[in-house]
Amino acid sequence: MAGHHDHHHGHHRHSGARGTHGRKAGRALSAAAALTIAFAAVEALGGWWTGSLALLSDAGHMLTDAAALGLGALAAWVARRPPSQRHSYGLGRVEIFAAALNAGAMLVIVALLTFEALVRLQAPSGVNGGAAAAIAFVGLVLNVAVLRWLAPHAHDMNARAAKLHVVGDLLGSVAALASGAAIALTGWTRADPIASLAICVLIGVSSVRLLREGLHALMEGVPHGLSVEAVGAEMAGADGVVSVHDLHVWTLSGSRTALSAHIVVRSLGDWDRILADLQHRLQEHFGIDHVTLQVDHATEVGRLLEIEREPAPRE
Repeated sequence: MAGHHDHHHGHHRHSGARGTHGRKAGRALSAAAALTIAFAAVEALGGWWTGSLALLSDAGHMLTDAAALGLGALAAWVARRPPSQRHSYGLGRVEIFAAALNAGAMLVIVALLTFEALVRLQAPSGVNGGAAAAIAFVGLVLNVAVLRWLAPHAHDMNARAAKLHVVGDLLGSVAALASGAAIALTGWTRADPIASLAICVLIGVSSVRLLREGLHALMEGVPHGLSVEAVGAEMAGADGVVSVHDLHVWTLSGSRTALSAHIVVRSLGDWDRILADLQHRLQEHFGIDHVTLQVDHATEVGRLLEIEREPAPRE
């Protein structure tokens, strides 16, 4: 079978303003990560000093949030690194590896904290409830400050994802504060391991989700929240497009989605307009910013199909 295929590749590039926003979001994420790590260390020492397992658990939760903030900052930095001869797509996937490793490590910590909490439920130990509540309150204030810090960067995907982790940590600080206050007011020390178990559930859920998303991305699965059928239908609806074939969507990094597809058009003369329309649709509706398309003329495809259907000559 003989045939000719025209290959056209369209890549949506970030504008200068978008790059500036990315740098600002990256700096905000880096600063928030450093602050969160610093207080997680303080909270861990406070948990050891007061005997509060809830504080130790919340410190572990803050470490997961710091990792999420750090990964967001890393993504903002890596996104500006140009591709190389050895890594033609750049190094964006390093954050996916880091996320999977982080999630696995936190699941180990959750298992250890859960075991200790169950032991303390059977044999409660003394806890300085007032001091534990005071430290947890400072953590609560810090989380509120970090949320406000990230608020101006709602346009940034990494910042939005990191904010979800910080909200979970805020709830953990509330649990630690409540258990410390309960112990200080009533002396009921079992409130501490119960609060610790609640925080472990928060850490476990977020860690499992992060690990699942990381493995899904490493297997080049379709990003969560995207439908190949919906993407194909949107592309096929563009004026001048006859059909869409061999559509693939996958994750390049935590903040970038890639797409490749085979487009059949009515007229190759309209390809520049169609390409611009497709890039706009994919960016606007699905946030897909790395697009590679192969184009064919409908008449040529029809001829090739006729050749395929033509019966082979008898000998």
